[in-house]
Amino acid sequence: MPLRSAERSTLVPQVIEQLRTQVATGEWPIGTRLPPEPELAAQLGVGRNTLREAVLALVHAGLLERRQGSGTYVVGSTELSGAVARRLAEARLAEVVEVRRAFEVEAARSAAARRTDDDLVALDDALAGREAAWTSGDAEAFVQADVRLHQCVVAAAHNTVLAELYGHFGAALAASISEQIGPDLTPDRYVDHQRLVDAIRRGDAESAAHEAGSFLEDHRR
Repeated sequence: MPLRSAERSTLVPQVIEQLRTQVATGEWPIGTRLPPEPELAAQLGVGRNTLREAVLALVHAGLLERRQGSGTYVVGSTELSGAVARRLAEARLAEVVEVRRAFEVEAARSAAARRTDDDLVALDDALAGREAAWTSGDAEAFVQADVRLHQCVVAAAHNTVLAELYGHFGAALAASISEQIGPDLTPDRYVDHQRLVDAIRRGDAESAAHEAGSFLEDHRR
């Protein structure tokens, strides 16, 4: 028997919260396509109309996106990340680079003051992965490896607010790095990040901040 409207209005918030939790915990990472509607409704034990209302609410919140003929995809881990993603999609690259610089300079400065031995291990691993990706000639792999290194720098700053905000910036970060290096890994596009990691290791906050900001200067318009 189909749910009455009152019953559905009671269930919808519960389904929204369940879907939100699956996204926030990484059970459904960003980029994941949700199961087909009949399958998902059965998994959740609700009717399809209830599921549609819950999904629509999360589409409006920016966590999900419906793609005609393809399905529904996760596009944000929280309402904030969805809002940030929508805003950044409209921004000029130069503006995104300026925001990157603001985040990364402060992160590098703080990382130099607060990094732990575990942070240094993570930074060394990320730097080695970045170098290996460059050597491979795979531009997409290099972008992901470069993003990981910058995320490690932010993590070493040990500022939870900065880390959360920077996490919401992920897609725009990858896009700006892709724009900087282009489709091919050519020597003129290479930027050495060894000095950045070394400055953080020495605890030299000003040098770390300088290194984090200098390679973005040429990309501000």
